[in-house]
Amino acid sequence: MFDLNKLLRNNIKQLVPYSSARDEFKGEARIFLDANENSFGSPLPKDYNRYPDPMQWQLKYKLADIKGVPPQHIFIGNGSDEVIDVLYRALCNPGVDNVVLCPPTYGMYEVSARINDVVIRQVSLTEDFQLDMPALQQAVDENTKLIFVCSPNNPTGNSINRSDIELLLNNFDGIVVVDEAYINFARQKTFIQELTEYPNLVVMQTLSKAWGLAALRVGMAFAGEEIINVMNKIKPPYNISQAAQELALQALENVAQVNEWIKETVVQRDVLAASLINLPIVLQVYPSDANFILAKTTDAKGIYQYLVEQGIVVRDRSRVELCAGCLRITVGTPEENETLINTLAQIEVGSTSQKS
Repeated sequence: MFDLNKLLRNNIKQLVPYSSARDEFKGEARIFLDANENSFGSPLPKDYNRYPDPMQWQLKYKLADIKGVPPQHIFIGNGSDEVIDVLYRALCNPGVDNVVLCPPTYGMYEVSARINDVVIRQVSLTEDFQLDMPALQQAVDENTKLIFVCSPNNPTGNSINRSDIELLLNNFDGIVVVDEAYINFARQKTFIQELTEYPNLVVMQTLSKAWGLAALRVGMAFAGEEIINVMNKIKPPYNISQAAQELALQALENVAQVNEWIKETVVQRDVLAASLINLPIVLQVYPSDANFILAKTTDAKGIYQYLVEQGIVVRDRSRVELCAGCLRITVGTPEENETLINTLAQIEVGSTSQKS
């Protein structure tokens, strides 16, 4: 039986969160003399002299309409990386508690764990990039607080079998974090609608990918209200700037445009995959539910360097577990993809020198 109170660190249970001036004020006012702001304004065309809403309610209300969940079930982070860090700080006693990660996967789960001195238990994905359920069962003990599952997975691009994730949720007393950064490009449906069924579920999403707002650093967590309340206790009071909140709200008015970009990305993903597999230097193109493709090549390091010299940057993942020889390639515009393929076509097998 899931009991959040048993999972929380004692210092977090006893924590009295910082109360900002804007947290304490309720109602209407026309003169604000409570937060030691510059009362004369700011040197920008728009006044940014006031602190932003610490709970980002307008943004949460808009996201609630789009996602179909109550705003009280939404946490907004300074990128998904803040969501990851807050979960570690809420649940994991340094040097004592552990997290289970399933490489190859998103690298910040491990980095953030090491920053917070959380013990890492790694259970590699299977050869077809799925969860190794027997090994996961063996890895979990009474000090396991979190299991991270990235689906669609980065860097492999595939979705994790839904039934396996549900099995984890039903049998693990800690929190299962399902990272859905690339869910907009996937055939698999989101786990957000399952929040009422699984009290130990946290779903991460982001505005950085499909929504094209990587520069704003707006990450989201969806969970039961009890978990969200704990996360709000821990976060800095003004973790999302006023400018980021305003721009995100503007972007969320353009759902139709984003849906068109998603459709075009999926079309271009298929075109790019078909073009890559026809190249002699490409040995395998893995199925993808994301906006990128993982391709196994004859010489990942050499090809990567050759592309850099041509002004094209991809990601060399050849040193990552189960990804030997692999490059991760983001789906670009049709013109960018064509340039990439034409450039790769100039490489001879066994050599990164340009064909004459």
